[in-house]
Amino acid sequence: MVALSAACVLLSWLSGATASAPSGPWDNFNYAPASRVVRPRSIARSVGSVLNGQDLIKPSGSATLTSNESWITLDFGTEVGGLISFNFDTVTSSSAVALTFTESPSFIRPLYSDDSSYPSANTTFDGALQIPSPLTQGFWQQPSGSLRGGFRYMTIHSTANSPVSISNVTCTISFMPHVEYMRNYTGYFYASDPVFHDRDFLTKIWYAGAYTVQTNTVPLNTGRQVPFVSSPGWQNNATLGVAGPIIVDGAKRDRAVWPGDMGVAVPTEFVSTNDLIPTRNALSTMFAAINPLTGALPESGPPLSQLGSDTYHAWTLIGTHNYFLYSGDSEWLQTVWANYTKAVEFLEGKVDSSGLMNVTGLRDWARKGGGGHNAEGNALLYKVLTNSADLATYTNDSVHASAWAANATALKAKYNEVFWYPSEGMYRDNDTITLCPQDANSMAILYNLTTSASQASSVSKGLTKNWNDLGAVAPELPDTISPFIGSLELQAHFESGNDDRAMDLLRREWGYMLYTNLSVRSTLLEGYTANGSLSYRYYQGYNDDPSYTSHAHGWSSGPTSALTYYVLGLTVTAPQGKTWSFAPHTSGLSAAEGGFETPLGWFGAKWWSLSGSGKHQKFTVSLKTPSGTTGVLKLPVVGKVNVNGTNVARSADGLLSLEGGAHEVVVQS
Repeated sequence: MVALSAACVLLSWLSGATASAPSGPWDNFNYAPASRVVRPRSIARSVGSVLNGQDLIKPSGSATLTSNESWITLDFGTEVGGLISFNFDTVTSSSAVALTFTESPSFIRPLYSDDSSYPSANTTFDGALQIPSPLTQGFWQQPSGSLRGGFRYMTIHSTANSPVSISNVTCTISFMPHVEYMRNYTGYFYASDPVFHDRDFLTKIWYAGAYTVQTNTVPLNTGRQVPFVSSPGWQNNATLGVAGPIIVDGAKRDRAVWPGDMGVAVPTEFVSTNDLIPTRNALSTMFAAINPLTGALPESGPPLSQLGSDTYHAWTLIGTHNYFLYSGDSEWLQTVWANYTKAVEFLEGKVDSSGLMNVTGLRDWARKGGGGHNAEGNALLYKVLTNSADLATYTNDSVHASAWAANATALKAKYNEVFWYPSEGMYRDNDTITLCPQDANSMAILYNLTTSASQASSVSKGLTKNWNDLGAVAPELPDTISPFIGSLELQAHFESGNDDRAMDLLRREWGYMLYTNLSVRSTLLEGYTANGSLSYRYYQGYNDDPSYTSHAHGWSSGPTSALTYYVLGLTVTAPQGKTWSFAPHTSGLSAAEGGFETPLGWFGAKWWSLSGSGKHQKFTVSLKTPSGTTGVLKLPVVGKVNVNGTNVARSADGLLSLEGGAHEVVVQS
């Protein structure tokens, strides 16, 4: 069905590289706004004496709040963020108006916004934006410092008995400031889900992840001010780094560079928009703040500038490899290489006589524990070492390349010796307890710390013990579903070949996030409790504040890259895609298509499977990659292989090598 509906599209991109993804039915699921100025789409609530409230969704319509405590809530339909403006048509000297904002409909209130400044126990820290009196007839725009970075609902509240009339309410979008048309993606994904209640779910969640990361791409001087303003209020006018635009963790908060979040968000950014300038700026910001004596990197960017995290230190280094893999930006890599090597040495300096890193920088993604000889921290170190050995080959640093590769091999052996817990068939959290965490076990599969396919499958199976109907509950942060670590687990199930588990988790966890009436239904939640409530169980002494939870958090966007890399099956394996891999996981689907762009050009694929009589099956692939590249195909079915009309043989390991170009591959079982 998918293959036939988009057959004409295939011809357009087979003809050559394009600056944007081909158009097709998938465009209907793109959540990005068509204009930088957006209007409310509907009225969510109206209380008290409000005349002609419905007219506020019309460009020229005017509504009147006639008395004190009258209010109306406008629904923008999706997550938005930016500066509000409107016209005061009629005011008196005693008129007074306040605005409140919220991502979740649970916190539509006339006196209080949802919280963005601080996680307060009573959910009312931010309060309202009171427009200064006396009001003046004519145009009004929200002050830039009071920018609201993420919301779906805005409430206009009359706080005096004098009537006030308002018209032409708009929001000028602040995110993606360097992009004129935000729907102009360089990648796409399209597939029909035969199991889920919404057949378009997979396409929708791909675009929801992409849009989430767009809302996290912000102007340089729009960070959350630190110290936080005194309640009530908020300020988003702090400088976020060395250059902008820059990628941050969330639209509403924290609005700072968090390299752990980037571990999920940047692959999303690559496959959807290929907008890597914000990533380069974020990484440059982290390296600019390195401790010149120790080589320690901060946990987060300014203005938070938090220190003391070995794991987020590692994520900056992992992010460096991701950025170089996608961009091939050798000039930038050379500018940070001295600091990069110093930062790797900082982590290696924590490896003690046990052969493992002793984690002393304890700040992390909110999980409990994590210190000492910790499995998660050592999994990240292993990934840093293997990545670093790869990067060193591109900087002609053979000494470091050899040393890092050898250290990675030694660490992998020690990791399995100390952390493998045979009775559970999983890895334990550290060398003294038996808890088997979600993060380390997911990373062990993803980063190739497992020693066999059967061991990886055992870990994959063990992870399902933590599932409920709404997703994967993290044992290392009890009662919490973390889509950050869930994103890693999702990819780990695919990586271990357990596609049914991956799709099951995808439908549970991201199905809940996309369709719950507690959220925005366009971007993805930072996290939620095991029963689906909005409170996220921070461990660092914070009070539970459900209104503080972010509803547009890039670390939750794992399905976007997973659907491209695994279900579609297309990945780059050398900078810019000079080499690539095509290994689709059919995952119970009959067809899928999509692609992405690098500086070398367009990488696109489309596959569909048709069943014949008996057990016979025909699996067809249309593939387009840039000339001058080479790729390896791992096809999901056995049988005779025909490439562009010629029968070919696979290698002994079942792989097929191809030069870049347009190819049609047919496998007849």
